[in-house]
Amino acid sequence: MIMELLPTVVVTFLMMMFGIPIFLGIVKLFGFYTIVEERQCRVFVLFGKVLKVIDEPGLHFLLFDLGPAALIVNLLGKCYVIDRRLDQEYRRSEPVNSEEGAPMGIGIWYEMWVSDPVAYLFKNTDPRGSLRANVSNATVRCLSNMPLGEMLGTRHKMSQTVRDEVSPRSNEWGYQLGSVYIRKVHFRDKDMIRQIEEKVVNRLRQVTSAIKQAGANQVSVITSSAEREASIEFGRASAIRPSTLGAALREIAKQPEVVKALFEILETQKVVDGSARLTLMGGGGLLQSLLAAKDKPPDSIL
Repeated sequence: MIMELLPTVVVTFLMMMFGIPIFLGIVKLFGFYTIVEERQCRVFVLFGKVLKVIDEPGLHFLLFDLGPAALIVNLLGKCYVIDRRLDQEYRRSEPVNSEEGAPMGIGIWYEMWVSDPVAYLFKNTDPRGSLRANVSNATVRCLSNMPLGEMLGTRHKMSQTVRDEVSPRSNEWGYQLGSVYIRKVHFRDKDMIRQIEEKVVNRLRQVTSAIKQAGANQVSVITSSAEREASIEFGRASAIRPSTLGAALREIAKQPEVVKALFEILETQKVVDGSARLTLMGGGGLLQSLLAAKDKPPDSIL
């Protein structure tokens, strides 16, 4: 039973593997159908005449779209497949000069996509290259001789200017220009860059020195004010010291015992703080005289 079914299985497998693709290829060759993918367009041309532009994604039966010409369009005509996806490009360092004569470079980024397939195919042999050249020329033509400050600070305005300049011409070629953005504005002359760096460094040094000097002046003002206030307070204290001390002594003088003890303490303190040599003796009479004369020079003893 298995051996009887084997030839049928083999034939079916070969038909599925080779027969169906060949059949579909022949059917497609004679224009019975075509498949359009997303963001894709097919332009059918026969004898130099555009028959149909199909840009709707999906499966299309050409007999309904092209009529009898669908049977020979792939044999005697041509089918152009156009990619309509969004594309982008970046142009680096387009050379322009500012109003002051500074050599500048502008980096411009832009988007584009095919809006008119027929114009894209037949109105320009190289629409992408023409669009690239048109963007470069518009950048140099429209952005040259601008003031340097405006060139460095108004990128949105410059982007809009380039887009307005390029869009009409690109539409004629079947290209739709999307967003345009000036991404970079820089100096092209290395010597100028070095001079600007030196000026910036010198300016930073001047600002730093001015800040330091202002801080030192502020500190000097604060210090002078503090010293002046301290001098005033010390002068006031010196002025009222005799009066305060005299009042205290008058109060002490009212009590003789306290006055005597105070002066004895002050005298003792003065003797202790002095640098004189002291000899302490106990008792009196002959011992006191001998101890006092012990440290005297011989010629001083009578």
